[in-house]
Amino acid sequence: MPISLRPVSPEDFDLVCHIQVEADQILFSGTVAQAFAANEEGVDFHAILDQDRPVGFFKLDWLFHQQYGFAQANELGLRAFMIDRRHQGKGVATAAVRTLKSYIPGLYPSHKAVVLTVNMQNVPAIRCYKAGGFVDTGDIYPHGMAGPQHIMRLDL
Repeated sequence: MPISLRPVSPEDFDLVCHIQVEADQILFSGTVAQAFAANEEGVDFHAILDQDRPVGFFKLDWLFHQQYGFAQANELGLRAFMIDRRHQGKGVATAAVRTLKSYIPGLYPSHKAVVLTVNMQNVPAIRCYKAGGFVDTGDIYPHGMAGPQHIMRLDL
């Protein structure tokens, strides 16, 4: 499965607007439409491609440390990571997470790690992030929209 990643500009909504997660996953990841509508400063969009076909989406937040005190200025935040519901369960998410370690340094050379929070009850996502190289820091972020979250980090 040749998974690749690529930046997506705000003008590329049509490229990724078809990506939808299951209804019960929206609380964890949000939607592509919500990500584009938020128009957040310091946030870049990225597509997950399977043989050049967009099957996933995520945001990299280079101002993450300003909102979350557990992150450093040279750490990116991984947010809104989602795989289209029609492509879940095929290893796409794990392959995409594994690709981050080689993908990010070319775009963000001054950043030394990627940090994320994941809901403590979202066991499949925790398993995916760990399989992709993220390490649970042992710290908890208590203010998640769906409850407490593990803080995980991937050194680049």
